Parts: sequence; structure tokens; C-alpha cells
Amino acid sequence: MSQHQQQQFENFTASSLFCENCRAAMPVRERLLLVLPDREIFDYLCTECGSSVGQREVTAGEKMMSGAGSSRNGRTIPVQLLR
Repeated sequence: MSQHQQQQFENFTASSLFCENCRAAMPVRERLLLVLPDREIFDYLCTECGSSVGQREVTAGEKMMSGAGSSRNGRTIPVQLLR
């Protein structure tokens, strides 16, 4: 598998998840729940009833990798992390 094909599957975001309240797979929206020095935690909310149906964590390394690959002109921009 080429590196480009592997990068396609590095980060997943859900578009629908099973909701216990609605008793069905429902569309979800992602909400930033918590920002920590080494990661961000997102909460998935059911669009119908608003209940939390899951969470996703993005580490600082994953965030840097996804940002570096999505620059408009193909150049990578150096990022300095503050501690």
C-alpha cells in the first residue's frame, strides 16, 4: 500500500453513530469538549436528541500530521509547540 493510501485512513471522523435514546444509527456532530497540552477530546452528539454518543481523541502529533499534509501550496509550515 502506498504512503498516500495509508494517510487516507489515519484519522476517522464519524458521520453517524448508534444513539441509545433514538434506538437507531443517527447523524452526529462533533463538538470540542476538552483541550489538553498533548491532545484534544471531541464529543459526538446525536443531531436528533442531542445526547452524547461517543468521543474521539486527537493527539498533538496527529494534529500536526494532518495540518502539514493539508497546506494549500504543498509546502509544509514549521510548527513550534509551546510548553
